[in-house]
Amino acid sequence: QVQLVESGGGLVQAGGSLRLSCAASGRTFSTYAMGWFRQSPGKEREFVAAISWSGVFLYSTDSVKGRFTISRDNSKNTVFLQMNSLKPEDTAVYYCAARRGPNSDSSERYDYWGQGTQVIVSS
Repeated sequence: QVQLVESGGGLVQAGGSLRLSCAASGRTFSTYAMGWFRQSPGKEREFVAAISWSGVFLYSTDSVKGRFTISRDNSKNTVFLQMNSLKPEDTAVYYCAARRGPNSDSSERYDYWGQGTQVIVSS
């Protein structure tokens, strides 16, 4: 069992930055691929970024590429999402998720989810 707790969300002006954190319980964190997803009211949950257990492979959707960076610190059981040049359309609840195996952009492939952290970007 893995428990995930996100933090770092908040209100920020367009063009600003936020760093989300996701702290995981369990001694096998380093073996999990980690993903970030987001969901806005009335929209489907959207994949944002994922990082493999080793941190070598990572990718993100075109909408955030070049602005968001995912990273992880296995010694602290934590995955991060650095968000720069934020836009109002980035407003959403951001969720982290964990799965055994390789990266995936499909929410259905993730086994564990956090409760989410709200990000609001004002124009």
